[in-house]
This record gives sequence, C-alpha cells and structure tokens, in this order.
Amino acid sequence: MEDITVQELKQRIDAQEKLNIFDVREEHEFDEFNIGATLIPLGELPDRLDEIEQFKDEELIIHCRSGARSGRAKDFLEMQGFTKVRNLLGGMIEWQNQ
Repeated sequence: MEDITVQELKQRIDAQEKLNIFDVREEHEFDEFNIGATLIPLGELPDRLDEIEQFKDEELIIHCRSGARSGRAKDFLEMQGFTKVRNLLGGMIEWQNQ
C-alpha cells in the first residue's frame, strides 16, 4: 500500500476519520510531541503484535521522527501479514514543518 503524506493525514484527522495511527518512536520522543497516536516503540513491536492483531486487514498508519523507523516497522508488519500498512512520509519532522 502507498505511504501517506503529512497533508493527507492532517486532512483525515481534521475530518475526524477513525484512524489506526501508531507511533514507533521512543517514549521520551512521544512525550515531547505527539499527534494522538498509540505508542509502540519499534523495539517493542515484535512483542506487542497482539495489541494490533485486530487491525491486520485495516489501514494502519505508522509514524516516527523522520520516516525511517516507521519504514522498518511497515516492512516488519507486512511480513507478519498486515495488508494495509502506510508509513507517514517525513514523520514528525515533516509534520512540524507543515
């Protein structure tokens, strides 16, 4: 599935769509600034798959600081059978720049 831009995600949040957004940054990064996503740090993702199993066939939007960690999370989740994973391009850096 194609990745998602900051502009598209912001429009969808503003429209109050029900979204499954997961933040794979570390807790201290999340505490500094977040957009209301569920925090599952990348290193914990393999051990916490049961928390997101119900979204296996739903759109998942994954983000981090720049898009690198969330890109790795996307690859991992796709290998686990998740079918609609989207990485937020540019991550929180791009979000704050917009």
